[in-house]
Amino acid sequence: MPPVAVQLHSLLFKLLLRRRLSSLSAPAPVPAPTAAPFGVSSRPADQRPSPPSNPSFSPASPDGVATKDLHPDPLSSLHLRLFLPNPNHHAAAASPVPHPLRRNSFPQRDPAPGQDQLSRRASASFHAVGVSPAPAPASTPRDYGGYLPTAGAARSAARRELPVIVQFHGGAFVTGAADSAANDAFCRRVARLCDAIVVAVGYRLAPESRYPAAFEDGIAVLRWIAKQANLAACGRTMMGKGTGADSFGAAMVEPWLAAHADPSRCVLLGVSCGANIADYVARKAVEAGKLLDPVRVVAQVLMYPFFMGSAPTRSELKLANSYFYDKSSCLLAWKLFFPEGEFSLDHPAANPLVPGRGPPLKLMPPTLTVVAELDWMKDRAIAYSEELRKVNVDAPVLEYKDAVHEFATLDVLLKTPQAQACAEDIAIWIKKYISLRGHELSY
Repeated sequence: MPPVAVQLHSLLFKLLLRRRLSSLSAPAPVPAPTAAPFGVSSRPADQRPSPPSNPSFSPASPDGVATKDLHPDPLSSLHLRLFLPNPNHHAAAASPVPHPLRRNSFPQRDPAPGQDQLSRRASASFHAVGVSPAPAPASTPRDYGGYLPTAGAARSAARRELPVIVQFHGGAFVTGAADSAANDAFCRRVARLCDAIVVAVGYRLAPESRYPAAFEDGIAVLRWIAKQANLAACGRTMMGKGTGADSFGAAMVEPWLAAHADPSRCVLLGVSCGANIADYVARKAVEAGKLLDPVRVVAQVLMYPFFMGSAPTRSELKLANSYFYDKSSCLLAWKLFFPEGEFSLDHPAANPLVPGRGPPLKLMPPTLTVVAELDWMKDRAIAYSEELRKVNVDAPVLEYKDAVHEFATLDVLLKTPQAQACAEDIAIWIKKYISLRGHELSY
């Protein structure tokens, strides 16, 4: 049973969510023709003030993560926030974090020696959200091995390439934003723990942009990353030939990705409805194959996915009125998301167990599924993971005791031990697939 404060906040959250969904369901005036193609990727009225981007490792970014906002597609409102970790940032020692409060839903070996300590050390370098660790001494060199998000930085020959984590926020397809306070804090945590570039995707929201707009935005971001990598490689080749076109790559490519991104180590991470998008993007990446080169999706993480179906599961019957996102509110969100007249809970976007959903499951990348004990959607997510394991896909499930939907990403729960432990568990599993050859972790 969650604490009383969480239960009270859940009641208020559900009241506000239902009011918001009802207002979006009301007929709205037809938008001007010039506004139609842009859509909506955030609702400022629904979010607390978003933290501004900070493209430098300045005191304003005490956790050692720089951020930058981008709008890659001028024909839509698709918005990206990039998170770049500073490997030379030294955080102050933090108090030990309790052992992850989880239950595995499948047999698993005990962690390898030292692995649990690794998770604790990763957590110690982060601190709780909003707590400023001691800054590094001013004399500490910040050799980032490439492009530095500071003025006058020079390119180094020893460039350090980081994996790329593409993150999709939650919000039932109708709310949320890549740069919201909660999502910003969560992505900073992931970037620090995984030592990776995080690309948070602000996809178009419903009902202004119904299915498949959000899913198309997801695959568009993957294609954009591939394009950036190809432009950077082309620019370096032209520079090496002495053609005098050394400004080509710098003018066309995002410098953080050009200097540090390793697109061959790409991980998809989806939160709630963002997990539906991540799974769709993973399937499309499998179908695209070499067309997405050099991008390679090596793994995906589905955090309490927003799956549903016409035949109710046991958890859907038992926990239909659970915390934060109850079943009735989610049904209304799905009606806002699907095109009018096409509502079906067995749509491939909603039910991962329907046949003919995409490529064979055996071709899917390794998939970690995170579920909460008190989430009514958990059974379908677990069933999907079981189907992946039947075809020998590495698809573990982490179920957290007494946890609610979005327990690791909601703003009011981000500082809890469970939220921090969940991020650490995700980081340990991800590192198995993003570590360079010879440095893999035993798991």
